[in-house]
Amino acid sequence: MSDFVQGYGKFAKLPEPKVQANDWGQIIAMLKSQWQFVDLSEPGQIVYADPVQLEQLLINLLKNAHESGSLAADVCIKLEQRQNESCISVMDKGKGISEAVMANALIPFYSTKPSGSGLGLALCREIADAHHGHIGLFNRDEGGLTVRVVLPFQ
Repeated sequence: MSDFVQGYGKFAKLPEPKVQANDWGQIIAMLKSQWQFVDLSEPGQIVYADPVQLEQLLINLLKNAHESGSLAADVCIKLEQRQNESCISVMDKGKGISEAVMANALIPFYSTKPSGSGLGLALCREIADAHHGHIGLFNRDEGGLTVRVVLPFQ
């Protein structure tokens, strides 16, 4: 219950993001100290976001990808730079999700996991929104899920 209350507290009081340039290579190095995944990004990229909120978003997405039933070697992350935005994709090769689950997955307290709080993806949505970006979930043709977060350059 304590984890739930702390999670809700973080969700309910998301501070205004302090957007700055973040070296993608450093972010990846930090994440690789905690998670196994394949980085498909081009080297030397920068992403503009609040570093603490960006880290929380990526940790939540990687945690979900690992809990999808996907092998660790099949969890991938990719940063792509577009005209005026950064697109971060976290991909797995798990079971994917149904349309019904996809429609509710970003709503606070909705979870399909027996021990899930339903705050992880909702917090990711709040972080994306706070950065004037957006998040989307897409089943992959080859199986699994892609979660795509688009953040504008600021």
